[in-house]
Amino acid sequence: MSVPDYMQCAEDHQTVLVVVQPVGIVPEDQFFKIYKRIASVSQVSIRDSQRLLYIRYRHHYLPENNEWGDFQTHRKVVGLISITTCASAKEWPQTAERFHGQKEVYSSTLYDSRLLVFGLQGEITEQQRTDVAFYPNFEECSDVEKRVEDFVESIFIVLESKRLDRATDKSGDKIPLLCVPFEKKDFVGLDTDSRHYKKRCQGRMRKHVGDLCLQAGMLQDALVHYHMAVELLRGVNDFLWLGAALEGLCSASVIFHYPGGTAGKTAGRKPSISQPADAGKRHRPGAQEVLIDPGALTANGISADTSTEIGRAKNCLSPEDIIEKYKEAISYYGKYKNAGVIELEACVKAVRVLAIQKRAREASEFLQNAVYINLGQLSEEEKIQRYSILSELYELIGFHRKSAFFKRVAAMQCVAPTIPEPGWRACYKLLLETLPGYSLSLDPKDFSKGTHRGWAAVQMRLLHELVYASRRMGNPGLSVRHLSFLLQTMLDFLSDQEKKEVTQSLENYTSKCPGGMEVITLPDGLKLPPVPFTKLPIVRSVRLLNLPVSLRPHKVKGLLGQNMSTASPFIYSPIIMHNRGEERCKKIDFQWVQGDVCEVQLMVYNPMPYELRVENMGLLTSGVEFESLPAALSLPAESGLYPVTLVGVPRTAGNITVNGYHTSVFGVTSDCLLEGLVGVKTGGCLVEVIPSLPRLQLSTSLPRSAHTAQPMSKEELSSTVSVQLFNGEMQQLTITLENIGSEGIETLELTSKTVSTKEKVFGEFLSWELEDALSHLPLKPGQAVTLAVSIKVKLDFSGQENLLQDLNDDGISVTGLPISSPLRQVLKPRPETKPVSSDKILCKVHEKKNPESPIVLLRPAP
Repeated sequence: MSVPDYMQCAEDHQTVLVVVQPVGIVPEDQFFKIYKRIASVSQVSIRDSQRLLYIRYRHHYLPENNEWGDFQTHRKVVGLISITTCASAKEWPQTAERFHGQKEVYSSTLYDSRLLVFGLQGEITEQQRTDVAFYPNFEECSDVEKRVEDFVESIFIVLESKRLDRATDKSGDKIPLLCVPFEKKDFVGLDTDSRHYKKRCQGRMRKHVGDLCLQAGMLQDALVHYHMAVELLRGVNDFLWLGAALEGLCSASVIFHYPGGTAGKTAGRKPSISQPADAGKRHRPGAQEVLIDPGALTANGISADTSTEIGRAKNCLSPEDIIEKYKEAISYYGKYKNAGVIELEACVKAVRVLAIQKRAREASEFLQNAVYINLGQLSEEEKIQRYSILSELYELIGFHRKSAFFKRVAAMQCVAPTIPEPGWRACYKLLLETLPGYSLSLDPKDFSKGTHRGWAAVQMRLLHELVYASRRMGNPGLSVRHLSFLLQTMLDFLSDQEKKEVTQSLENYTSKCPGGMEVITLPDGLKLPPVPFTKLPIVRSVRLLNLPVSLRPHKVKGLLGQNMSTASPFIYSPIIMHNRGEERCKKIDFQWVQGDVCEVQLMVYNPMPYELRVENMGLLTSGVEFESLPAALSLPAESGLYPVTLVGVPRTAGNITVNGYHTSVFGVTSDCLLEGLVGVKTGGCLVEVIPSLPRLQLSTSLPRSAHTAQPMSKEELSSTVSVQLFNGEMQQLTITLENIGSEGIETLELTSKTVSTKEKVFGEFLSWELEDALSHLPLKPGQAVTLAVSIKVKLDFSGQENLLQDLNDDGISVTGLPISSPLRQVLKPRPETKPVSSDKILCKVHEKKNPESPIVLLRPAP
């Protein structure tokens, strides 16, 4: 034998092997449809007997493995079911001949055979034949399972007759020597009359009869024969067959202890109708005996004498002894180079038993031994299968990283240099299956919590292999996604040189296939989430900036009282609602204005050892329509915190939330959400956007003052002009109001206010006429209106000392405040002087759409 059956388990020793094969041309899908129905008959209850016969089906079986049927009878092909199509009576003779030719292949071991013919109709189909069944097509074949059951019963009859024939001790008859194929040449010329030879023959025959008893459902008899065989074979040092006898003893004991099977849930056995419902719950279920020896049964199927069950259990190995005997058997197999397959399969069976016993460490020792068993020259496919099964077995015992290692070896074997057509898709698929074993997930969110699991060096190697395999598959988009994931999640573990190499590779890939934020779905249904570059650059804080002073909106004080009356009532609640994103989502106390440029400041730094170019960086928002104005950055190598201002224009009113930012780095477009960033400080990212407001620019005919007045309140923005007059003198001041916004000005109000530090110093010295200015309203965007203000000085000097000196110091000036200025103004405090008094001109601008328009203030500076 050169090809091991890695799916073998201990309970397979009690099965009979049936091969199901097509004859001639049979559609593959139809063949496997019928094969699946045949294989569903996995156990048959024998009539007139309390025994079950278990069947193992194979659709491909090497004839050379059949030659080991005497060594272990479950390897012997005892049944053949052929499936064929036949369209006419003319083809029937040729079909029948092919069927007979197929039987010849397994003729030395075959007990019975059946031929299922599909598509043939007519006189031939009316002939009553036990070995042939005719069906008009693949759909009209309802009794396939029934025919298979009858076929299995005929196999049982032959099996039982052989068991009885071999088990009967015929004194005087010479017992033949059973051999494995490679032994035959070693026994040529031996003395067949020696006592040593006869004991060898007896021991091997006892072992063979034990196999037949086990297959026939007589577990107790099998145990007795195996024990006798062990004693006989140990006495003559027949190690190969001694190992087989010990393995048979282990298999029978495993069947006794674990009636549910050791192959796992998918391949587990169906409970027998003769088995009590609680059989699988007991450690040593006597229910299994019900299937073995009808002599110990009463009419209701329950053993009459419990002492009989105890006596039968004496020959059965304990769970611990099973493993010891497996070790002994495997050590005997290891003495024979040609028994490598038997040794390997025994290791696999022992591992499955240990997995049920939850003895993972001992199971790993058996698997480690299996790795080093030399099976000669294996094909590449056989190597892939071997490593894949080893991986599955390590997974079965909970050795996840070891399982991943062998699966990765199997993946590399798929693209070995000796393969003319490397299977890169199979390699990629196997590599994906290794990810859990290396604590690696392809979702970047699993790496955003700051704690890294697993060996980074191995994970990086695996990700590089995924990148290479996906490129060889002809899928550059997949390569970009894996390379982006490697750079994002493993950045802290990459050396400076590796960072350069990875980014250069990424730029090469993205030049052909840019990376984006779409989810990639693989053929097997696996979805690869997008990988945002939150570390290129790293953001440490996000702060929304208020508008420039000249653009900030303010509520009109006169309308404020009206708004308060319609406000909702205040309700006190002692319950404090804690929200995880409370700090991030809380509303900021200033407003943005629709149509005005808004700014968000980010503090970032570059972790790369070279200059990082970030292209097309902008804001991600929700709530209102927002036009983000992208920026391009160039951050120096390993820079410290660096301020970056991102700007945009809200196009509609409402509440806007800054959710994050988008970047384009190395050809990969990323959407980086603030909620996914670790350690980012923010004072809130929710701000109200109010509708567009009028913007009024004010200019005067007087020269600007050298003194800069300090605004008296936050609603004011002072612009100071100066004029020097004598008492009684009058001068004309021209004020030009220009609408530089996008909204029309509907109403204009002008008021004056006297601010005095000394009473009765100034009289009323400002006067104006608004009729001409109001006639130009509404003032559309881009239009201007001129307003004339008369300044007439009237002073009362009585009782005022040093007044002239004060006037010379300060003079008289008029100040004006536009509601918005195109440039940010820096306000400086004026020098400390002795103010006498001043007048303030208040100019209200109203718009019908917005009753909360700001006030325009024009006031003379002291």
